[in-house]
Amino acid sequence: MQDQPRRPRTLKDARTEAEAAFKKVTAKVAEAPPKPAALPGVKELVSLRIDQDVLDHFREGGPGWQERINAALRKAAGK
Repeated sequence: MQDQPRRPRTLKDARTEAEAAFKKVTAKVAEAPPKPAALPGVKELVSLRIDQDVLDHFREGGPGWQERINAALRKAAGK
């Protein structure tokens, strides 16, 4: 039996095929899990670069300079 000649593709046919193929492979991006609530009093260890003169200012007050930096940052953050 002789094969039937293919009808010429139209732009609409190509678009329909492309949309169908695209729908098959695309999926919604999973949402990021919610951030856990910050626990009060828990501190996180970070590496932070601070200008030497600013660091000297806080260290001049003696022990507790890290807490004073934290308090200054908290005040600057409006908390």
